[in-house]
Amino acid sequence: MRSWTYIFYLCLWLFVSAAASGQPFPSQVWHDGKLVLDTGDTLKGQIKYDLKQDLIQYNQPNQRTDAFSSRKVVFFEIFDETARRYRQFFALPYTNQAQYRTPVFFELLTEGKLTLLAREALEFRTYTSPYYLGSYSREVLVYHYYFLDDEGNIEEFKGSKADLLNMMGKKSGDVEKYMKTNRLKIDDKYDFARIIAYYNSI
Repeated sequence: MRSWTYIFYLCLWLFVSAAASGQPFPSQVWHDGKLVLDTGDTLKGQIKYDLKQDLIQYNQPNQRTDAFSSRKVVFFEIFDETARRYRQFFALPYTNQAQYRTPVFFELLTEGKLTLLAREALEFRTYTSPYYLGSYSREVLVYHYYFLDDEGNIEEFKGSKADLLNMMGKKSGDVEKYMKTNRLKIDDKYDFARIIAYYNSI
């Protein structure tokens, strides 16, 4: 009996793992959207983005595909079918690890006293499979978060919930209560945006 249970859960785990690995990431599909170039021109059509290279592919019906770097694009917006919502991205000057300041695409999550930005990336993560079947690695979608201040400086946020609450000073108690009541976590992109939006509103 135990062997049949083992086989059942093994098959279920393999099915779920295959389904998860087969799901396309947002950056791998075309989205309806628009982009605004540094010339002021607005283009509407199909858009595919690559945040790793900071490139946009743009395609109109029955037209060729053009590519634009973050130096040529001021803003782009897509309707993300995978998330079922509109998403907005801005090319903002950012100092990279080589201390070189260059335009980089950031997704705008919420703006106000604290403006929250995000960049997504694909990373390989290792997981332990059930029933002592060893471990496996697969590519997953992760988000890196940033705060934009009034002077245009962008800093990556790598802290914990406690670090975030410390940033909020006297409002931290209200924010923590809001997070607990609504079961919000900072490792979820849209939860994080709701937390910052609430902080900005009080």
